[in-house]
Amino acid sequence: MCGLVGLVCPDENDAAHARQAVLGALRCQRHRGPDESGTWQGDEVVFGFNRLSIIDIEHSHQPLHWGPMNQPGRYAILFNGEIYNYLELRSELTKQFGAVFATDGDTETIVAAYHHYGPAAVAKLRGMFAFLIWDRERRVLFGARDPFGIKPMYYAAGPGGVAFSSEKKSVLELTHTIGVTPKVDQTAVQHYLTLQYVPEPQSLHDVVHRIESGTSFTLTPGGKPVVERYFPATFRPRAVHGPSDENRLYDEITEALRDSVAKHMRADVTVGSFLSGGIDSTVVAALAKEHNPDLITFTTGFERQGYSEIDVAAESAAAIGVKHVVRPVSAQEMMDALPLITWYLDDPVADPALVPLWFIAREARKHVKVVLSGEGADELFGGYTIYREPLSLAPFDKVPGALRKAMGKVSTKIPQGVRGKDLLRRGALTLEERYYGNARIFLDDQLRQVLRTYDPNVSHQDVTAPWYDQSRDWDPVTRMQHVDLFTWLRGDILVKADKMTMANSLELRVPFLDPEVFRIANQVPSELKLTKETTKHALRRAIRDIVPAHVLNRKKLGFPVPIRHWLKDEMHDWAVDHVHQSQTDRYLDKNAVLRIIEEHRSGVADHSRRIWALLVFMIWHGIFVEGRIRPNVPEPTYPVKL
Repeated sequence: MCGLVGLVCPDENDAAHARQAVLGALRCQRHRGPDESGTWQGDEVVFGFNRLSIIDIEHSHQPLHWGPMNQPGRYAILFNGEIYNYLELRSELTKQFGAVFATDGDTETIVAAYHHYGPAAVAKLRGMFAFLIWDRERRVLFGARDPFGIKPMYYAAGPGGVAFSSEKKSVLELTHTIGVTPKVDQTAVQHYLTLQYVPEPQSLHDVVHRIESGTSFTLTPGGKPVVERYFPATFRPRAVHGPSDENRLYDEITEALRDSVAKHMRADVTVGSFLSGGIDSTVVAALAKEHNPDLITFTTGFERQGYSEIDVAAESAAAIGVKHVVRPVSAQEMMDALPLITWYLDDPVADPALVPLWFIAREARKHVKVVLSGEGADELFGGYTIYREPLSLAPFDKVPGALRKAMGKVSTKIPQGVRGKDLLRRGALTLEERYYGNARIFLDDQLRQVLRTYDPNVSHQDVTAPWYDQSRDWDPVTRMQHVDLFTWLRGDILVKADKMTMANSLELRVPFLDPEVFRIANQVPSELKLTKETTKHALRRAIRDIVPAHVLNRKKLGFPVPIRHWLKDEMHDWAVDHVHQSQTDRYLDKNAVLRIIEEHRSGVADHSRRIWALLVFMIWHGIFVEGRIRPNVPEPTYPVKL
């Protein structure tokens, strides 16, 4: 778990002048790897690396060089992440090809696999990763991101070369070197206010993009990345006939999870686990306890009724027999920390839950260097209550198309807050039109009110259509899961997980997002995902003997944040001050924003999520565009070993 910076220049002379710029880019992401830094300059390439040492601490320094016996040092690699099956893969490479390794880590395994298998090596990796491999002989750069997008990789291309990094702020440091000038992307702003995140491959700066999850690429000096998708995330629900088939499926889920957690526990440092009040983190912690009897778990919450899982998490920790650490968060702490957190984010993500996540990650780093967490279970096993929507809207499917459209128009005439308005609106839409993920912040008519330059031709379907096109023959629930894997999961869930933990030099591992777990999860039929009583039915049945009874059928909460209440009271004046100080008039109608804040305060409507999205954008703009807000970024001072 680290931070990489790579610069591929058109010729050798450009590379010779670029090394200092790479050093500056490394300093921007020192929190990702405070243990050591390293740089290397090749012919047309400059590599830089910040390391957080987890496996093979005394060796496996990066940039790392490897080559076969007759071509020593042919390859140079930068690798951010962990490969959990590296021991098995090393053994395979040694037996089949006689591969020789100089370290005991997983980095060499990647480059050796690439040498022997070519780009197909990516499909053999079981882990989270973003890496760059420079082949000195062929003068080709090869890179990839893991199937689900757990680890990030940004890039920008210009006449002076192509810059890559684990963080966008480092790429921005290199834009002058490669000869491009970043500007705010208005389309990305509109997508952000709709979705609460900027969808891949975009960023809020027009010249900076992201290598998408589940893809690999090649690049030759003077060119641009040629990208190929190696992981399509195909769902293949299987037929289940009777109790014996069901029980066999549940056993396979249990076995896959147990094996995944076991491999995710591989480390030369202490591994802990996040623990909320839900089943996802609880089953991960319970299985981790089997490998570390002294496991420490961590949770966060708020001292407000209905907005804390502290008590439930503590009960779970006691039931599975682990030491438990709690870090409550106040409204004032959230307000004080938000500018710094936004700096770590690179692009705005309007998910309030990322703030308490930052606090608990900071607390966990005092005790451990690695934590496990339960991200991905909802997308793989059908955990969101909105996945029930196709059932509740089924009667509308029988209504002729023209009449459905008329119903949609009628819904626009119903006043806000009137029960049934949104049901009628959504019932008038097809699945592709209405579902674009778990967060629906601003609707089109609301965007028109706050955006100075609303573009009616920009739609959430620009983001979701490719994924719907690949799932035309699937059932509605599975189609929603598929869309979430490529939008909500990698745009929100995994961004906040990576950014908030790495901000504290803490490695987060997600055992649910494992190719072998997905191989079983994608076979679960819809009738075993959702029932009338619960979500994630198959998962709950599979782990019923592992998690405590009080958690097994408990409603999902996650890390709920009471911003609905706080923006009326403790946070109101703070929010208004940010609006007045912000220089975002080019994008936002600030009078409309202030009106929304006052409507929320008076109780006319719950605008809390919309207000939060606007505030996070304004703070982001104040940092990365105006330069008005300058967070005090702490220097990471953690020891190498924990």
